[in-house]
Amino acid sequence: MSYKPYIGRYLPLLEAELLDALDGMRALPTHYGMMQYHMGWLDASLKPVQSPPGKRLRPILCLLACEAAGGDIEHALPVAAAIELVHNFSLVHDDIEDGSSVRRHRPTVWKLWGLAQGVNCGDGIFAAALVKLSQLTERGVTSQQAVSAFRIVAESCLTLTEGQHMDMAFETQMDVTLDDYLSMIHKKTAALIGCATHLGALLAGADPDTMTAYTRFGEHLGLAFQATDDLLGVWGEEQRMGKSASADILTRKKTLPIVYALGDAELRALYGRPSLAQGDVSQVLAILERRGAREFTEEVARGHSAQALECLRQTGPETPARQALSEFAESLLTRAS
Repeated sequence: MSYKPYIGRYLPLLEAELLDALDGMRALPTHYGMMQYHMGWLDASLKPVQSPPGKRLRPILCLLACEAAGGDIEHALPVAAAIELVHNFSLVHDDIEDGSSVRRHRPTVWKLWGLAQGVNCGDGIFAAALVKLSQLTERGVTSQQAVSAFRIVAESCLTLTEGQHMDMAFETQMDVTLDDYLSMIHKKTAALIGCATHLGALLAGADPDTMTAYTRFGEHLGLAFQATDDLLGVWGEEQRMGKSASADILTRKKTLPIVYALGDAELRALYGRPSLAQGDVSQVLAILERRGAREFTEEVARGHSAQALECLRQTGPETPARQALSEFAESLLTRAS
């Protein structure tokens, strides 16, 4: 696949940027060690380990968009790292808010070090993202571009918190509509992916129309990605997912298949209970099957994927980097975990 050589070139540069951002082990080993544990570089004893680091899809999309738009990725590396740090700060806090004890096959930060330290760890990762953004002008980026990039990231972070607020509010609501849900995932997931592709184009010096097309590409890709994630959250393989495939059901999480089927009285009664047992999972799955929830979720993912690729076609002539970006996007939507 044409995107793999690009990723092979990007990842070492990106990891170096991320390590630089969180390189405070000599100053306060446990504090920075917790951050590096979450990033996959250390084990629970804070010793070096090769652990799954996550997909790094947002910074890869940023760098691919920059190169596809004719830019120099050296200009985009600090902002690509910042986007990944923002994403990871949100995951640390998300695990606390959801009470999740496992991420990427390992105990979550709060589970190992407690809620208070988990919150502080997430705050530290967020602050490191801001420091990375401040380094843009040191890489040949104009002051105007740097200010624009900072504003775009800040606005995306605020949007992300809006989405998380909505997601948590939905936990106690039974009247969540499809429009409500799609608005929430646009804020919580799609906005940051759109931010990544927007910034890649910005730092390549793209014109406003091209930047808009790259932003819309990222947003539609984010919606398709989340729909696929929701699909895997119910029907994915536990071994590949790193968590129980029934976890979303047991926590009564209102993902896209559930929201689509919430008109079913039996499902509403189940989700109206204070909690669900493992034995209820098969009943929920049967309802989803009866209502065609899986097919609907697949259709949503396909629709936004098609819209994403159409937006990408509007960015200009086909180039090897843009073809790589297109293939990478398609690979995200055909994944099994």
